[in-house]
Amino acid sequence: MVEPVLAGKTAFISGSGHNIGRAIAVRLAGLGCNVVVNGSSNETACGETAKLVEETGANALVAMGDVGDAAAFDSIAAAALDRFGTVDIVVNNAARRPHKPFLQMTDADWHGVLEVALTAAFRSSRAFLPGMVDRGWGRIVNFAGMKAIRGYFEGAPISAAKHGVWGLTKALSTEFAPKGITVNAISPGQIRNEEATEDDPKRVASIPAGFMGQPGDIAATVAFLALPDARFISGQMIAVNGGEET
Repeated sequence: MVEPVLAGKTAFISGSGHNIGRAIAVRLAGLGCNVVVNGSSNETACGETAKLVEETGANALVAMGDVGDAAAFDSIAAAALDRFGTVDIVVNNAARRPHKPFLQMTDADWHGVLEVALTAAFRSSRAFLPGMVDRGWGRIVNFAGMKAIRGYFEGAPISAAKHGVWGLTKALSTEFAPKGITVNAISPGQIRNEEATEDDPKRVASIPAGFMGQPGDIAATVAFLALPDARFISGQMIAVNGGEET
């Protein structure tokens, strides 16, 4: 029997209770990864993800908490390292996407988005990179976004955070590529959530492929970037969007 290519590795995936995060968790588990499942509030959903992970034969840990809160994240990281010893793959998927006219935004609106989408990526990288450096291997996958890069209507903090994530990705790639660690970003296009049974025709109209993506399309890209074969891909933003103009 051939051993799964990522056997013995551990992945931390923020916001993995459902949709894209859940698909990533299950996909990496299928490659042999242990998975740290995280969500801010829906423990039932995270438990369901963990069950799906374990059905592949991998191990799962549910570590609840808001990654945008420093103390909560410290507890999450400590639980992950206590259970598995190492975290080799970090997927910063969690985000908040509130919409509000710019002149109505408060400091709380602004910081609430940046803490989850940008600062949490900083925290997770800082927490788990030392172990990656010690082992000479690691993968970090961040999430940008098409609308964020183009400019998000009534979503200034989202655009600012996602641009920041792209800058963080490039900076970490430059610093840690010599140590065997790749850092990349994914820019998802229009993705149908796992509850939807069909595409939204209005949204499909702008997609050259003629259909909306599904969580599994993003999970497949993350899984590829996690493979040893992807060792020469770093500091890149990969658009997974059916050919839609970015």
